[in-house]
Amino acid sequence: MSGEKKQQGSDKVGWILFVVGLVGGLVVGWVLFPQVLYSTQQQPLTFNHVVHVEGGAWPARTVTSSGRTGPTPGSGVDNCAGCHQAPMVSGDTKTEEKLIADYIEPGKAIPWVSYTWQPDNVFFSHAAHVKGAQMKCTECHRDVLKEAKTPPVKVNRLTGYRGETMKMFVCEDCHAAKNVPNGCDVCHK
Repeated sequence: MSGEKKQQGSDKVGWILFVVGLVGGLVVGWVLFPQVLYSTQQQPLTFNHVVHVEGGAWPARTVTSSGRTGPTPGSGVDNCAGCHQAPMVSGDTKTEEKLIADYIEPGKAIPWVSYTWQPDNVFFSHAAHVKGAQMKCTECHRDVLKEAKTPPVKVNRLTGYRGETMKMFVCEDCHAAKNVPNGCDVCHK
């Protein structure tokens, strides 16, 4: 009799240890590992899209050959210098002072950190999607035109991929839904 009770007690302990181990594994895998896997990188400057769009400094233009509208990250400080040179605007904020001192006056490009990154074997054309397919930017990207502050960039420490990089299944699902060719050679070199 006492042997059966010991067996039942050890079964309960075994199940408790299993459940505790499972929950612990899930917490590590879903909560702790992603925090360790991704580093957070800040942009060199805070960029207020709302002020630039509403103020008319960055009007909605026809899409450029890259498929983007307005100034593009890394396009040089010429776009900024038109409004932010010292005689015109004398550094109303710390960010503007840094923009003028660190980038406009020395003529250096702003080293923006990209929110997305595709491997070299992926071919992607914004122009084909925006001009050709008449897609809106917000179908794939967050609505940056409503952002008053640039969010940090999440970078995978192992692969270099960004947290906002489009996953392949999203592209495949969209192509399938719109009855667009979906073969490997459509997107891969």
